[in-house]
Amino acid sequence: MDRFQNILLVGCGNMAGAMLDGWLAGGIPASRFTVVDPYRKAVPQGVTLLRELPEGRFDAVMLGVKPQGLDDLAPSLAPSVGAQTVLFSILAGVEFDSLAARFPDAGAIVRIMPNLAAAIGKSPIALDSRGLDDQERDAVTAFMQPLGTPEWLAGEELFDAVTALAGCGPAFVYRFIDSLAAGATALGLDAGQSQRLAIAMVEGAAQLAAGQAAAQPPVSPGELADKVASPGGSTRAGMNVLDADEALARVIASAMEASRDRNAEMAAEARKA
Repeated sequence: MDRFQNILLVGCGNMAGAMLDGWLAGGIPASRFTVVDPYRKAVPQGVTLLRELPEGRFDAVMLGVKPQGLDDLAPSLAPSVGAQTVLFSILAGVEFDSLAARFPDAGAIVRIMPNLAAAIGKSPIALDSRGLDDQERDAVTAFMQPLGTPEWLAGEELFDAVTALAGCGPAFVYRFIDSLAAGATALGLDAGQSQRLAIAMVEGAAQLAAGQAAAQPPVSPGELADKVASPGGSTRAGMNVLDADEALARVIASAMEASRDRNAEMAAEARKA
C-alpha cells in the first residue's frame, strides 16, 4: 500500500464513499486521500474535501462519477493523471479503450468492480488492468485488500458478467431477504420480527457457506442446501418448489443476463461518445 501515498477520489457517492470507509477502517491514513465532490457535505476526519479539481499529479486517481459525466470531467482532470499515476475506474461499462482515449498519459489503468460491502471489508473486488507490471499489480492487490477479496479477471470481456454477479448481485440478495420476510409475515409472524430473523438467517448461512467453501475438502453451497434438506422433511418440501422446473435458477439467470446486457449497452454508449 506504500505505492499509493497521494490518492485523489473524483466523485465520492455511495460506492466510492464505501471504498473510502473500507480503506480507512483497514488502516490507510486519512491524510493520503483527497476527495473532489461538489455535493458531498462532509468526509471522514483527516480526509481533504475539495469542490474543484486541484493542480498537481497524484499516485492514484479514482473515477467515482457517473459514467455519463466522464466526457465533461476528462479534459480538466487529465493534467492530474501522468506517467506515475495509476488511474482506477469503478465506472460500469466504461472500457479500457474509452479510458485511455481520455487519459492518454496515465501510467496504468485499473478497472474495479466492487460493491457496498467494501465499507466493512467484505466486498468481492474484481480487477483487470492495462499497463501494470508484476510489482505494481501486487501493490494494487495490497491496496484493495482492506475492501474484501481482490480477484483478478482473465480479461476485460468478463466485466459484464462480473458486474451482474458482484455489482448487481447484492440487490438481488436484498430482494430475496425481503421476500423471505414477506413470506414469514404472510404466515403470521410480526413484520419487524420477520425481517430481523430473515437477515440473521442469511448472515449466518453466508458465513457458514464461506467457511465450508474454505474447508478441505470444500463444500459447495449446493451441497449445503442438500445437507439441510432431509428427505421427506419440511425443508425439502420448500426446496421442491424452488427446484421445480428450475424456477429459482431460471429467474436468477434471467436477472443476471439482463444486468449483463445493460452493462454491455453502456459500454457501447461510452465507445460512441
